[in-house]
Amino acid sequence: MIHVHEASKSFGRTRAVRNMSFELQPGLITGLLGPNGAGKTTTIRMIAGFLTPDEGRITVAGHDVQADSLSVRRQLGYLPESAPLYPEMTPRDYLDYRARLFNLGRTDRRQAVDRAIDRCRLADMAHKRIGVLSKGYRQRVGLASALLHDPPVLILDEPTNGLDPSQIRSTRDLIRELAQDRTVLLCTHIIPEVERTCARVLVIAAGRLVADDTPERLAGGNANRFEMVCQGPADPALRESIARYLPGIETRLADDERPGWVRVEASGDGVEGEAMHRAAADAGRGVRLLAPVRSSLEERVVRLIDSAETCVDAGSEAEKAAGGSA
Repeated sequence: MIHVHEASKSFGRTRAVRNMSFELQPGLITGLLGPNGAGKTTTIRMIAGFLTPDEGRITVAGHDVQADSLSVRRQLGYLPESAPLYPEMTPRDYLDYRARLFNLGRTDRRQAVDRAIDRCRLADMAHKRIGVLSKGYRQRVGLASALLHDPPVLILDEPTNGLDPSQIRSTRDLIRELAQDRTVLLCTHIIPEVERTCARVLVIAAGRLVADDTPERLAGGNANRFEMVCQGPADPALRESIARYLPGIETRLADDERPGWVRVEASGDGVEGEAMHRAAADAGRGVRLLAPVRSSLEERVVRLIDSAETCVDAGSEAEKAAGGSA
């Protein structure tokens, strides 16, 4: 439904997006995750046709964003981070106005407005001024306006930003309902939002796509780690036994919070819990705990972002040095 191929965008000397490629299929909520300034908003604005990529190609439902932007806009609904609402209007009047912009006839317009109000649960607020509504309801009005023409693609930029926990929960449930028959791209920097809402996550850092997977697999991407708690101190006998059974494996020993026990962490390709247990037994130590350690999604994402930003910083320094030597 959405196909991004080697898309890049620069603003002056700043490269906001670098060789971005991914495809999105119907029926899934995909999270576009990254820190502020990573290139998320630039990416979705290119998909929506508000920005033109310097390089690469983007299509939505088979329509090229540059060559056929009008057809693309008919296929998608876009909710920006700050929805352009008119506080003096009521939700019904505002949605009717927006429906006119889509050139809907009177009957179709009325049906579209009623459908959007019902879908976004705005019936009780439809005749109140938007300016007196809570932020949660204002977000619903913005979402309703994105749904008026019943688009197969929805792009949501920080849809729960600034909402209270109850509003976040209801907005999240609504997004899940809408995704049943649509392609939804949810742009956010809030990791728990991705974990609870998205079936797939794209991680962007320094303008590059650094990960594309399910939240579960991405969180477990550093699963080659084991933790063991065994009796006794972290003495040379234990260290030698660990080195013998886990050759070439990075290990870290530290006193456990319970006196008389030591905590051992081992990480790297080929690490095995059974080998750790044999190392403790050979050193004459009883084992209280032995388990794999899986990173949280937050840990994993932070590592990916830090690594990508370090690479970009190193590349920038290299370019400066090359320019100076020239």
